[in-house]
Amino acid sequence: MKVAYLTNQYPKTSHSFIRREILAVEAAGIEVQRFTVRLPDEPLVDPQDKQELQRTESLLGSGAGTLLSALLLTALGRPLATLRAARQAIVLGRRSPRGVLVHMIYLVEACHLRRRLQQCGAEHLHIHFATNPTTVGLLCKTLGGPSFSFTVHSTASSETPETNALDVKLAACSFACAVSYHGLGQLYGMTPRSDWKRWHLIHCGVDERFLGGETTPLPTAPRFVCVARFSPEKGLFTLLEAVALLQGEWELVLVGDGPQRPEIESELQRLGIAARVRLAGWQAGEEVRKEIEGARALVIPSYVEGLPVVAMEALALGRPVVATSVGGLSELIEQGANGQLVPSGSARHLADGLAWALSDAVDPQQVAKGTQLIREQHDAEKEGARLAQLFRDVLEQPNQTGPAGR
Repeated sequence: MKVAYLTNQYPKTSHSFIRREILAVEAAGIEVQRFTVRLPDEPLVDPQDKQELQRTESLLGSGAGTLLSALLLTALGRPLATLRAARQAIVLGRRSPRGVLVHMIYLVEACHLRRRLQQCGAEHLHIHFATNPTTVGLLCKTLGGPSFSFTVHSTASSETPETNALDVKLAACSFACAVSYHGLGQLYGMTPRSDWKRWHLIHCGVDERFLGGETTPLPTAPRFVCVARFSPEKGLFTLLEAVALLQGEWELVLVGDGPQRPEIESELQRLGIAARVRLAGWQAGEEVRKEIEGARALVIPSYVEGLPVVAMEALALGRPVVATSVGGLSELIEQGANGQLVPSGSARHLADGLAWALSDAVDPQQVAKGTQLIREQHDAEKEGARLAQLFRDVLEQPNQTGPAGR
């Protein structure tokens, strides 16, 4: 059995959860062919991501000539299907802020993807994120490609279901996945009850690098770590204001990078805390583990989140999490036990949460409950096996399209 995966950018440092899922699906006995709309636009630091890069095929990377050839051959060989897909692209484009022209580009990508799926023998296509890659998968199916499914990671990709055509995509797919109860509830509220049966909860997970072995004791050093892309929704300026309010000794490690780095460096100077904050850049998985283990707590100051995998990693390693109460974080964090949930955007409340993490109020036995939760509900191998069974269920049903072109 062979399944293809499609994402917008893969591999990517912040998308390690997709890599873990793919590897888990393969461990469950399903061959996976990796596709991405485009290759990552940032350096890769994790050896596993570098290996995935060698196994991943970019649709846009195939070149304009190949893409246009795929469009021509599809139009000649499947004129009616091409016409249906073109009409669908126009309708979707009129609903979307991206417009019709961009959706016609998606159609060209879909023509190329359908031919490649046929050539590699993929029987089903699974897509991460309900945005443009799922549009490409939808058009691919209209062209005669295989069945498809998709995973929605946060309400950010489905808050405007009309412009994102969530209803059309859900009606055409074999099934769809949410990664948290929070997301599932949001999606229930956006889709007719008759379609609820299409939704499945498949958690993102962590692997043996974080689940294996015993946890280490909490360090005495007053250090926090935040792992995030330096972008507006991550709330890093609120975090800097919060640590500046703390009394006594503290240290903050920021693992990540992004467009806001120059502004962050300026803010560190303005607040007079540059000597206490280390900008570590993007790190490989093993280095991220070491940074988390060396901290009293992981901090997530985001304004918008789905269910961040880094919170699972910290809890798996026996570290409490101080986070804003957004997205599905309340599914992982028990207030005052394995962490603190604070209002989003409030530096004062976030500082209080950080002070708690430095205090004697942190009970290692309570933190250990979070570790057990991750092992039970967010083991990447177990969740990948559940998803693999959904793939089998789809392909064992009668009247499935099967490999593209059949």
